[in-house]
Amino acid sequence: MTQIQQAHKNRQIVLASRPFGAPTADNFNTIETDTPQPKEGEVLLRTVYLSLDPYMRGRMSDAKSYADPVEINEVMVGGSVCRVEVSNHSKYQVGDWVVAFGGWQDYSISDGENLLKLDRNIPNPSYALGILGMPGLTAYMGLLDIGQPKAGETVVVAAATGAVGSLVGQIAKIKGCKVIGIAGGSEKCQYAVDTLGFDACLDHYSDDLAKQLTQVCVDGIDVYFENVGGKIFDAVLPLLNSSARIPLCGLISQYNATELPQGPDRMFSLMGALLVKRIKMQGFIVFDDYGHRYNEFSEAMVAWLMAGKIHYKEHLVDGIENTVTAFIGLLEGKNFGKLVVRVGPDSLT
Repeated sequence: MTQIQQAHKNRQIVLASRPFGAPTADNFNTIETDTPQPKEGEVLLRTVYLSLDPYMRGRMSDAKSYADPVEINEVMVGGSVCRVEVSNHSKYQVGDWVVAFGGWQDYSISDGENLLKLDRNIPNPSYALGILGMPGLTAYMGLLDIGQPKAGETVVVAAATGAVGSLVGQIAKIKGCKVIGIAGGSEKCQYAVDTLGFDACLDHYSDDLAKQLTQVCVDGIDVYFENVGGKIFDAVLPLLNSSARIPLCGLISQYNATELPQGPDRMFSLMGALLVKRIKMQGFIVFDDYGHRYNEFSEAMVAWLMAGKIHYKEHLVDGIENTVTAFIGLLEGKNFGKLVVRVGPDSLT
């Protein structure tokens, strides 16, 4: 163990209480522990980049879901890009870049399982948490495997400038589709059109969103990539064409809800539309359903990225001390691009 590792403490952000509604700073505690020491066959990982994603809100709840909840006083979960600081494992050397699931902390221990080694000379290691990671795989597989867009069809995507939505729209354009984005605010909408190449982008804060959507989707909607829900889905539903496809990867507008939405029961309208129009609506958990196809996705995405066919925006926040504020802002739509926290320096300590 080096002197700097002896001096360093491990800052950890733990779940202090389960939120009711929107999370607040009071739901988290920051503590310091000794830097853990790897045993034989283990590595010590130092977090450099931490991914913040909407699914983390669900892990704060103890309601039954596809993954176990974070326990009270347990480190918050999260994907991370790390440096190997100490290695007692034959497959990893000090200085290696790896993708891990280290959580909201400076240091973690791994036995090598579920680590993805990156090229030591990778120019943008944090991209492994976004365009080349879970959000990219979600966009690629959700759109192409479930959405199955065809040239000339109309694709609508909510959260259009987010980590997933921005890639969904660009892949759909590559496939020859008309793409309509929905985002929060004029700046994001302009970016979707001017930089990402969407045909149009609507501001979901507009009072007449449903009317605007009708005007731009003159031929209806063939694919709706759903990651928001709420009033956006209400606007989309009447415009869905026969045999439309809806990949469902999230419902961020509902994550902080404490009760069912007010107003009329929409279930009959939804079920009726699914039946009469023969609409396919399929939820998916990306690594459970498509983890085995990562190489297929990676080869395609890297090629598009290198060819300049895909643009990618990263929202980088410096300092683990800003993680909670950044996460709360994520659920409020304050990020612009894939949200990543830079926890520590890129270089070895």
